[in-house]
Amino acid sequence: MSFAQTIVLGALAGFTIYLGLPVGRLRLLGSRTRVALAMFSVGVLAFIFVDVLSSATSIVDGALNSVKHHHGSLAYLIWLVVLLAAGFAAGSAGLAMVERRMRPLGAHTPPIAGGAEAGALSSSEAEALALDAAKRRALRTGLTIAAAIGVHNFAEGLAIGVSARAGAISLATVLIIGFALHNATEGFGIVGPLGEVTPSWKWLGIAGLIAGAPTFLGSMVGYAVTSNPLELVFYALAGGAILYVIGEVWNGMRRHGHRELGLLMLTAGFMVGVITDLIVSYGGG
Repeated sequence: MSFAQTIVLGALAGFTIYLGLPVGRLRLLGSRTRVALAMFSVGVLAFIFVDVLSSATSIVDGALNSVKHHHGSLAYLIWLVVLLAAGFAAGSAGLAMVERRMRPLGAHTPPIAGGAEAGALSSSEAEALALDAAKRRALRTGLTIAAAIGVHNFAEGLAIGVSARAGAISLATVLIIGFALHNATEGFGIVGPLGEVTPSWKWLGIAGLIAGAPTFLGSMVGYAVTSNPLELVFYALAGGAILYVIGEVWNGMRRHGHRELGLLMLTAGFMVGVITDLIVSYGGG
């Protein structure tokens, strides 16, 4: 498979994420629907978390087996473990610190000029400012999820590029189809936690670009460069970031109730991830 064919197919796999994003434009009625969609997205993210960590630990396990059979360097194994820890910390704690710095200091209410009418006006303005801050926070959370998925998709793109360069055309094709299925469901993971906020088409376009373009970029890098440490770093970053996002979405949905429905939808999202992964494994085997 040529380099040009690889990047074209990598782009198709990455930008299928736009299939799920338009759901965010729907006017969702009731908290049950919001909880169901958000927790379905958490299920998808939970599977991605398991998937990326298993990929990361398999790289470390490979180095460990080499050391065990006296074919590898202990220093290299330690280096991989350090990369895994540093990447995971950067994806979780690092993302939390960035999000905290981006968070507004709070709504500033205008000073009361005097009188009951002015006081009532300040109260309504303060409420409007609070709603606007909540909307910005929801949209920021969605972009954070898109960034976390983008890091994961970069690692997927690496796998596409590596297999294509190695001449495993059938495996590369199956990976592209499987990752396209994954990416289509990942769109729900981005818009699910938005709740009552209806994003603009521009916002959806930016979110899709952040989450989907890394698959395209990863396929180019994977075709040109093969590096286990590079893959490990991106897997670790993705795992930490996704874990952070799952915690944020989970906390945000708790106030809406519908716990049993939420857990059922979480299971449904997780199983969608499992089934698409089985399709990839079966086709590639």
